[in-house]
Amino acid sequence: MSAEADEGVHRVAVLVRDGVLPMELGLVHQLFGNARSPRGARLYELTTCALTPGRIRTDADFPVHAEHGPEAMAAADTVIVPASHEQDESLRPGELPPALASALESATGARIASICTGAFVLAAAGLLDGRRATTHWLSADLFARTFPSVTVDPDVLYVDEGEVLTSAGEAAGIDLCLHMIRRDQGAAVAADVARRTVVPPHREGGQAQYIRRPVAEPRLTSTGRAREWAQDRLAEPLTLAGMAERESMSIRTFSRRFREETGLTPMQWLTQRRVDRARELLEETDRTVDRIAAEAGFGTGASLRQHFQAGLGVSPGAYRMTFRGTRG
Repeated sequence: MSAEADEGVHRVAVLVRDGVLPMELGLVHQLFGNARSPRGARLYELTTCALTPGRIRTDADFPVHAEHGPEAMAAADTVIVPASHEQDESLRPGELPPALASALESATGARIASICTGAFVLAAAGLLDGRRATTHWLSADLFARTFPSVTVDPDVLYVDEGEVLTSAGEAAGIDLCLHMIRRDQGAAVAADVARRTVVPPHREGGQAQYIRRPVAEPRLTSTGRAREWAQDRLAEPLTLAGMAERESMSIRTFSRRFREETGLTPMQWLTQRRVDRARELLEETDRTVDRIAAEAGFGTGASLRQHFQAGLGVSPGAYRMTFRGTRG
């Protein structure tokens, strides 16, 4: 364990297999490795492990070396399974290689997450039976046919089923890792990690994973200025018409362009930003729920409670108690 880590450091084991995608391995280490406490101590200890320690092939022209074996999974609080395209899509229910099945069984009590087609591993182990899950949109049809006991959602970035989480393609792994950091440590820590790594601080799991026009076409006006304008005025009574006016667009054109660029409707995006703001205020201030509701743009405490319960499954008071208790 790192000398600079807290005693209560959260242990993350990353399981690599031949054919692992280097980007997925790297993003896990980059994001969790940048999570710090207010005193600057590391909040996570990461261990890269393999079923057999040593040289592991990647899907690039260089290997990685895993010093640790599956025993790291037994000691972990969270286990993350990146994709191996050369292995994953051949897996079938209950047909995991014995060593891999044994390693997953040893991670009793750990939170287990997959990136991209790593979901095939979790499904083959039976960990997704009766649960919602996602994977890369190109593999979603095969995934659904192969594992009929899993409810597959091919359109989202990630799915959080409590102690089992799945994400879409590589970049969605960033969103999933930030989501887990936010769940563990709070919105402020997750936002700091996002700033350090220069990535968007929060994309909800339900956001579309495949946006047909992720970058505005040349000569087409973006909705970015309206988003920036609204972000700075969350406490105000913002309207769709007002946002569209910032871009000199009709409401219909603005709404269509907004969804093309973000995968969300303007009002869905605005609600998410307001929930994020409320989370920060609950974590960092002693303001009342009613005052936080006003500053975040929900108007009343009742409205804030409704959106918190719908989006996070907890009340604002329970959320504050969780993160104040964690840091206390």
